[in-house]
Amino acid sequence: MLEQLDNVINQVNGFLWSYVLIVLLIGIGLYFTVRTKFVQIIYIKEMFRVLTHGIKSNKKDGAQGISSFQAFCISTASRVGVGNIAGIAIAITLGGPGAIFWMWVIALVGAATGFVESTLAQIYKVPFRKGGYHGGPAYYIANVLKQPAVAALFAVLITVTFALSYNSVQSNTIASSLKDAYDFDPIITGLVLCILTSMVIFGGAHRIAKVTQFLVPFMAIAYFIVAFIILAKNITAFPAMLGSIFYQAFCPDAAIGGGFAAVIMTGIKRGLFSNEAGEGSVPNAAACAVTSHPVKQGLIQALGVFVDTLFICSASAVIVLLSGQYDLTNPDYTGIALVQGSLKSQLGDWVVYFMSFTITLFAFSSIIGNYYYGEININYLTSSPVVMTIFRIFVVFMVFFGSYASLSVVWDLADLFMALLALTNLYAIVRLGKYAFFALRNYYAQKNAGIMEPKFKASLMDNQDGVYAWGNEEKWLKDHE
Repeated sequence: MLEQLDNVINQVNGFLWSYVLIVLLIGIGLYFTVRTKFVQIIYIKEMFRVLTHGIKSNKKDGAQGISSFQAFCISTASRVGVGNIAGIAIAITLGGPGAIFWMWVIALVGAATGFVESTLAQIYKVPFRKGGYHGGPAYYIANVLKQPAVAALFAVLITVTFALSYNSVQSNTIASSLKDAYDFDPIITGLVLCILTSMVIFGGAHRIAKVTQFLVPFMAIAYFIVAFIILAKNITAFPAMLGSIFYQAFCPDAAIGGGFAAVIMTGIKRGLFSNEAGEGSVPNAAACAVTSHPVKQGLIQALGVFVDTLFICSASAVIVLLSGQYDLTNPDYTGIALVQGSLKSQLGDWVVYFMSFTITLFAFSSIIGNYYYGEININYLTSSPVVMTIFRIFVVFMVFFGSYASLSVVWDLADLFMALLALTNLYAIVRLGKYAFFALRNYYAQKNAGIMEPKFKASLMDNQDGVYAWGNEEKWLKDHE
C-alpha cells in the first residue's frame, strides 16, 4: 500500500515539476526580468552595497527585529543544504558539464522572481506587538488578495513541508553521514540534534538569527576554501573545464541519454530546486527584516539566489569536474559518493571527515532555517503560545525521527507539497507584482535624487490594502487586539 502511494506521488511530482512548474517558473521569471528592467543584472552592485550596509548596521537595525543581513542568513541557511553538494553531482552525471550552464541561466532568471516575492513580503509585512515583523505569502494572500482560506492552506503546507518533512530529511542526512565517517549510532546523533535544535528554536527569532549569521558565512567559506584549493591545483585545466561547460550546453556528449533536451532539463531543474525562487519560502524570512525600504530586502534576496547557485553550487561543480572522477556511463556513481570520491582523489582520505563536517553544518543550518518558516506561518494561523510550544516539540520529534527512519515517502510527499506551494505563491506574486515594480521605481527615483538610503512611504501607493507596516502599525495592532 505504501509503495503504491509512493508511486502515485512520484507520477504527480514528475508531471508538476517536469512540465507545469518549469514552464511557469521560467515564464514568470522572464516576465519579471523584463518588467523590472533586468534588476538582477543592472543593480547587482547595489545588492552588494545594501548587504554590506546591512552588516554594518546589524546591531542598530536588530534592536526591535532582525536585520537585513540576518534575514539573508536565515533564508540562505534554509536554501543552502545537502542538495548543493549532492544535487550538483547528480546533475553532472545525468546532464554532463553542460547542465551547469543551464543552471546558471535559470539562476539569472530566478533572481528577478526572488526580488519580486521578497519585496512584496516587505511591503505587506505585519508587526508583532512585542516588536519586529513577520510576513510572507500567507499574509499577502490573506490581507491583499482577500483569500484567507488559500492563505491558511499555504501556511499549513509550508509548515508541514519545511519544518517537519524537510527537517526529517536533513537530520537523516546528518545521521547517515556521521554513521559512515565515525560509526556514530544514529539514535545518539538524533538525541544530540534534538538538544541543539531545541536550544536554538526555543530561543526565538533573535537566537535563530544569531546562529544563522554565524553558521552561514562559516560553512560557505570553509567549502569555498576547499573548492579553491582544488581549483589552484588544477588551474591549467580550468579553461578546458569552462569550455566543456559551454560547449556541452549545446552539443552534449553522446553518452547523455535524451541529448540536448536532457542537458537543459537537468540544469533547469537543479537550478530551480536549489535557489527556491518563486516557491514562496524565502519571503517568510525577507518579511522579518527591519529596513528603510522594501526594495533593499528584495535586492538582498535576489543576491541570495546568486550566492546559492552561482557560488556554492558552482563550487561543487568545480570539485567534480576538475577531479575527472565523474563518469557519464556510470549513473550509480553520483551524489555525495561522487563528491567524496572527487575530493579524495585530490586531497586524500581525510576528506571523508571534512565532508561529514560540511554536510552536518549545511544540514543543521537548513533545519534552523526551515523551522523558522514554520514558526512564521504558525503565527499566521494562531497567536497561541501553547500551539507554538506544541509545534516546536513536534519539530524536535521529527528531527529525532528522521535520524533513523526511512524517509522516501516523506520526501516525495514534501516535494508534492512544495509544488502546491509554488503554484499558490506564483499566482499571488503575478497578481501583486505591479506593487513591487512601483516600489522599485520609487527606490531609484530617490537614488537618482541623491538620497543614499531611500525610505518607503506607503501613502504613495494607489492601493494600500494589506499594508500594515511603514507607518500603519497601529492600525494592525488595534485590529488584532
